[in-house]
Amino acid sequence: MGHLFGTDGVRGLANDSLSPELALRVAGAAAQVLGADVRSGRRKVAVVGRDPRASGEMLEAAVTAGLTAAGMDVLPVGVLPTPAVAYLTGLYEASLGVMISASHNPMPDNGIKIFAAGGHKLEDAVEEQIEARVNSGDVARPTGAAIGRVLNASGARHPGADLPDQVGVGGTHERYVEHLVEVTGRNLHGLTVVVDCAHGAASEVGPAAYREAGANVVAINAEPDGLNINDRCGSTHIEQVQRAVLEHGADLGLAHDGDADRCLAVDARGELVDGDAIMAVLALGMHEAGTLVQDTLVATVMSNLGLHLAMRAAGITVRTTGVGDRYVLEELRAGGFTLGGEQSGHVVFPEYGTTGDGVLTGLQLMARMSATGKPLAELAGVVQKVPQVLVNVPVTDKSAVTADPGILEAVRAAEELLGDTGRILLRPSGTEQLVRVMVEATDHDRAEQLADDLAKRVASV
Repeated sequence: MGHLFGTDGVRGLANDSLSPELALRVAGAAAQVLGADVRSGRRKVAVVGRDPRASGEMLEAAVTAGLTAAGMDVLPVGVLPTPAVAYLTGLYEASLGVMISASHNPMPDNGIKIFAAGGHKLEDAVEEQIEARVNSGDVARPTGAAIGRVLNASGARHPGADLPDQVGVGGTHERYVEHLVEVTGRNLHGLTVVVDCAHGAASEVGPAAYREAGANVVAINAEPDGLNINDRCGSTHIEQVQRAVLEHGADLGLAHDGDADRCLAVDARGELVDGDAIMAVLALGMHEAGTLVQDTLVATVMSNLGLHLAMRAAGITVRTTGVGDRYVLEELRAGGFTLGGEQSGHVVFPEYGTTGDGVLTGLQLMARMSATGKPLAELAGVVQKVPQVLVNVPVTDKSAVTADPGILEAVRAAEELLGDTGRILLRPSGTEQLVRVMVEATDHDRAEQLADDLAKRVASV
């Protein structure tokens, strides 16, 4: 089968490489590995959510079958953002959570993201245990009363259910929105925001949360039909929200991806404010408030050198991890830090959630604007970007490319040319058959030329 888990769960072409049969086996294996419950004597429960892509209905049925066949009760929460599923997994004291989504990928793709008890992403060793059971088929099949049941989050019970009192008190969507607004407050009056929901999981709860917090909301691409998720909209097509901000004279725009675990912003002029700038704005606010633990921000190797320079000037340390919010989360938890994220818009607030949360990020960003009375362009201007060129190169074997001696020598030679004026990063995508070539240099033309040369070398392997 090969390596099953990528940087963010199991992902592939729905009904092809990611088949219902595979989804069933993964769910059953996860139930076995993560089945030790957080409270002795309670039936094991899994929270299951999805984004609105059409294949999610099919895969949700398969995941539910796999979990119940392994003896675990299932609490379906419907279409919700990934961070909402993680939050509800902790709130409902579930043994595990499952989010069916391919995030920013095109509609034909889908994925299975698994959370451990408390809503935490899985460690590598746990993923390896699940994969081993998938490959071996070693999953117990209880019978009779031991078979899992499908519960109802609105309050209905079956006789064997034993769930926390929170289940059934209000709908899951309302509980998540309430959580977000409680964290941020209702002080966004006077701000007008355009929200691009990518026809995805944020289409309902995103605008609802921003309105509840007091903002005037213009929602675009918030009518999912199962087929239009991420279709030339959302955080991968920022031009839509840029146009809408100018058209409506809004104070800012926010763009989410299909499962709403990321957020990019646009200022009132229609200029992009990426994850690096968002993290800088929030880190400075937390630094002033004394809530940025050890005055440390956690970012990945993809963050621009400009972020490092801005934070250094403010007396803030930047700790760097590998690419993927799971690695940011690991560093945050290990050091007890309070803010981290990625240039792509995954921002994590460990005090309030266990994974990147795009809607919470949008709320926190607007709260900073409201507290300072400053426009987003002024706040984000603290980061002066160093030119960065990123080229995604389709390949057939990512591992062979990144281990190729000729490629490694070409990277070394390019690094020597740059010296202290830039850096080079060559890494395989965790979710697609791509190798990403990133070159950062104070001279944009040089960065572009080196990136182009390296991309051609990669494509030739």
